[in-house]
Amino acid sequence: MEKHISVLLEESISSLNLDESSIIVDATLGYGGHSSNILERIKKGHLFAFDQDSEAIRHSTNRLSKIGTNFTIIKSNFVHLQEKLNDLGVYKVDGILFDLGVSSPQLDDSERGFSFHNDARLDMRMDREQDFSAYDVVNSYTKEELARIFYKYGEDRFSNNIAKKIVEYRESKPIETTLELVDIIKSAVPMKFRVDKHPARQIFQAIRIEVNHELDVIEPAINQALDMLNIGGRVCVITFHSLEDRLVKNIFKEKCKIDEKVKGLPNIPLEYLPDFKLISNKAIAPSDEELKLNPRARSSKLRVIERIK
Repeated sequence: MEKHISVLLEESISSLNLDESSIIVDATLGYGGHSSNILERIKKGHLFAFDQDSEAIRHSTNRLSKIGTNFTIIKSNFVHLQEKLNDLGVYKVDGILFDLGVSSPQLDDSERGFSFHNDARLDMRMDREQDFSAYDVVNSYTKEELARIFYKYGEDRFSNNIAKKIVEYRESKPIETTLELVDIIKSAVPMKFRVDKHPARQIFQAIRIEVNHELDVIEPAINQALDMLNIGGRVCVITFHSLEDRLVKNIFKEKCKIDEKVKGLPNIPLEYLPDFKLISNKAIAPSDEELKLNPRARSSKLRVIERIK
């Protein structure tokens, strides 16, 4: 397996304000980059980590076991974060990290069907035990449904044309592989728009989001995370595209809003202050040094919020 480089690693770990007794949740374990760094710093604490990818869990269990035994891995989507932790008797934690999107090993494993560079069966399931896959989206959605998700989740200007070409193509045979789909997408996009970026990038993103319900789970999961924070605890969220970042920005902004009735007063009574504060008004972006080492970090952003009461 190609080495996985965790994005915004130093920034996210330092933003969690860890001490050796912290109880921390990594809501997106992946291949253990962030988790292993957290575990090294919380020798007397405990790490709870979520993932729905069995391969990632196997790899990370092995990696974390070399550091300590004070961790628990939960095979579940993070939308069940509060329920699963409550089942274990955990009701409050000191920090929660979300690293959204697809991991590099998932992209690099050609069999998984996430990449538009490698040929594979259309799949894109983060949880390989679920039945619904990219094959089902591409071959069973109507032209209108395809155009809607391509525009909504991919923000692609050629959504209608690409949807039309897919439906026309599959009249003769099902679309089975990633490169088959790439060729159809290319045929629907004018040549001059293929120069700056790969024409399939946004369409593959849209299909992946649809298959894994990625945007649907962000808001409920973050709200659960905020509910579970101790005072002084923080939620850190790393996003990889504008749709995710906008969602997170709006959730955080709403939680930190001061009541209109008292806004502007020189001394606002404590009961009117919000329960949370933003650690920085602007999202934290990767350094130039990180971008040289890991070009895949280019679109990533980190937002951090802290419970203050």
